[in-house]
Amino acid sequence: MSVATGPLRAPEATLREVVDALCAIERPPCSEGEWRAAEWLRARLAAAGVDRVEVERETGYGTYPKTMLALGALAIAGAGAALLGRRWLGAAMATACTVAFVDEVENGPRLFRSRLRSERNLANVVARIGPDNAGRTLVVLAHHDAPQTGAIFDQGLQRKAFELMPEFMDRFRTSIPLWWIGLACPVGTVASAVTGRRGPAGAGLVVGAVALAAMADISRSPTVPGANDNASGVAGLVGLAELLAERPVAGIRVLLVSCGAEEAFQDGIRGFLRSHRHTLPPDRTWILNLETIGSPQLALLEGEGPLVMRDYHDPAFRELVAREAGSAGIALERDLRSRASTDSVIPSRAGYPTATVSSVTPWRSLANYHWPSDVPENVDYETVRDAVTLAYAVAEALAP
Repeated sequence: MSVATGPLRAPEATLREVVDALCAIERPPCSEGEWRAAEWLRARLAAAGVDRVEVERETGYGTYPKTMLALGALAIAGAGAALLGRRWLGAAMATACTVAFVDEVENGPRLFRSRLRSERNLANVVARIGPDNAGRTLVVLAHHDAPQTGAIFDQGLQRKAFELMPEFMDRFRTSIPLWWIGLACPVGTVASAVTGRRGPAGAGLVVGAVALAAMADISRSPTVPGANDNASGVAGLVGLAELLAERPVAGIRVLLVSCGAEEAFQDGIRGFLRSHRHTLPPDRTWILNLETIGSPQLALLEGEGPLVMRDYHDPAFRELVAREAGSAGIALERDLRSRASTDSVIPSRAGYPTATVSSVTPWRSLANYHWPSDVPENVDYETVRDAVTLAYAVAEALAP
């Protein structure tokens, strides 16, 4: 383990440079812009002192709204069939929709998507620091693609609720389960088929139509600059690379991995693990995900799940991260769980000790999440610097 001489701080100029450069590129999942961002990052990491960095080609399917629109249409068709008296046909369609929906948003085998969509290329950036035969490996993740916006991502209501009822709202430590709305229509259809009552299917049809309209709005909306989500995390990778070049940590291998197509439900990290899992034994590998780290308050997530909440594998690693934050004097919000999926879910399910470092606003949202205001001037760079300092401290703590 290296001898510490006080917490290192990444230069703010470096972090701003990375965020500015990425935000100048429109980079939805599996796009030419995503590849341009990956090639820029490869060169920037090399300039930071990393002598082994590559852009790796994997495959994905692009943005998710096309798939979800097809599922929404199937759900509405099933409800319509039930309301027209064909209850069991409607129930069959609703069941198929539910299975496909859960498979999609819960990162299943993607059976529906693989039949509906054509595969496309995506770009992962993988940088290697330290000896390949090191006994331990820390994988630090981020993602360089950016999301589309849509009216459903407006935080105005949640912010107002925190302003009016701060003590009441502070009780809620898990984000709003927006994806549950997608189950209302098929569940209502099945309920009508079983009970013979038209009400559940009718109510489900109304909710399904609203959900379909919201998804159509996302589909037609532009890709946001993605400064916080997640150019901030990529900036963290570059900042960490510079710190490791300045003060190497002996005895540990560090992989800096920026994935593509995270906004397509984690296609990039799935490809990374397919290609690298044989060299990353779970008992000697730790995953630290820098996900949207430019809000005012740094946070450590305990788990995630769009439909079913699951804590990340190996809570001892999260406790190690929290201890290192405390030792470095970094305030870290705890006991938070996310209803949005991140790249952490894939390695966690594969049995890797996993921790997600994120950040939140005073109203407990990701700042400017999927909103046009997610631009470089709205990033809190002190929070990003704290995240980089913490990542370096975690590397030191894991070193033998």
